[in-house]
Amino acid sequence: MIMITKPVICPDFTIEDIHKIREYHYELTKDMTLQEKMDFYNEGGKAFLREMEERKLQKV
Repeated sequence: MIMITKPVICPDFTIEDIHKIREYHYELTKDMTLQEKMDFYNEGGKAFLREMEERKLQKV
């Protein structure tokens, strides 16, 4: 198994960063089945929503 390094994103968040993220996700998911991809993206979405809820609660 080849380890894919997570891309380094610059603080200014440029179009190049978007390309890095897309390439990284492609490499992570290219050999996954459809069900594995759905699980991967659903988990990521749930983690994102949890983080947003935590941040929302910290502001209150």
